[in-house]
Amino acid sequence: MKKGIVLLTVLSIGSSVAQSASINVYTGRGKGLVDPIVAQFERASGIKVNVRYATDAALYAALQEEGTKSPADIFWANSSGTLGLMSAQLRPLPSSLVKPFGEVYTPANNTWIPLSIRFRVLAFNTQKIKPEELPKSVLELPKISSLKGRVGWTLGYASFQDFIGAMIALKGEAATREWLRGMKALEPKDFGTSNTGMMEAVRSGQIDVALTNHYYIQRFVKSGAPLGTHYFAAGDPGSLALVTGAGILKTSKNAANAQKFLRYLAGKEAQQFFSSELFEYPTIGKTLLSSSLLPFEQASKLSPAIDQEKLGARLGAAQKLLQEEGLL
Repeated sequence: MKKGIVLLTVLSIGSSVAQSASINVYTGRGKGLVDPIVAQFERASGIKVNVRYATDAALYAALQEEGTKSPADIFWANSSGTLGLMSAQLRPLPSSLVKPFGEVYTPANNTWIPLSIRFRVLAFNTQKIKPEELPKSVLELPKISSLKGRVGWTLGYASFQDFIGAMIALKGEAATREWLRGMKALEPKDFGTSNTGMMEAVRSGQIDVALTNHYYIQRFVKSGAPLGTHYFAAGDPGSLALVTGAGILKTSKNAANAQKFLRYLAGKEAQQFFSSELFEYPTIGKTLLSSSLLPFEQASKLSPAIDQEKLGARLGAAQKLLQEEGLL
């Protein structure tokens, strides 16, 4: 009888430990992108990962409402702008976790780490548009009247809003407002937050060009779709580099396990997945890039110099401007 009691006690303790080895992740990244990494981490660590999926904006709002009672341990964002807004609610990370990334894409307060890098570009249907017909600057896009009704954008997508915030910072609010009005005159099709749906529209000929992140194009090119990538000139807002990233909530009750997850995301296996499967640029060296990608050194030189951490402060201005122009 005593042996049975001892056995039940051991099993009970083991079950309790197993249940406590878990973390809660709030992410604005897509389920198809996150689930494979989560499965790999769970197998490697034995730590259960509970994921809540939504847009960055929806998760940010939820975290403000939940406050100190939030069950979230990690906020993994699709947008550096939203990470900037969340900065005050994230705890500083140890230098050993932040150090590999350097200063270019890492915030000064070390509250989050960059996990992948993307570039804003223009997708185009190679069967309908010649590269030489496309402008050197995104600011010139509204002037191409032949594209009326043939342009796509994603007004609700976090990266698009970061791009608008960057344009405000680089060119001023008046110039950005003028650009938006010029674009409206082209009668673009809004795909909300669905870049994949927009790329399908380019592929099928519903539209000819679309403002997007580079990796969406690569995924369609892999399947043989007639899509091309147009890079704007160096320093142009249309060539903006953006990062995804993640940090640990100050209110996390599982910070140690959360750190393990961040280290895994920053490790070789996850970084190679971001590059090989998602066509994003990794944030650590010694990761093989897809041969279809523009070399990172070339792509990074095209992006305007802008503080990723401060995109959060500009996100509100971007959303306000889009609302004032009747686009949100």
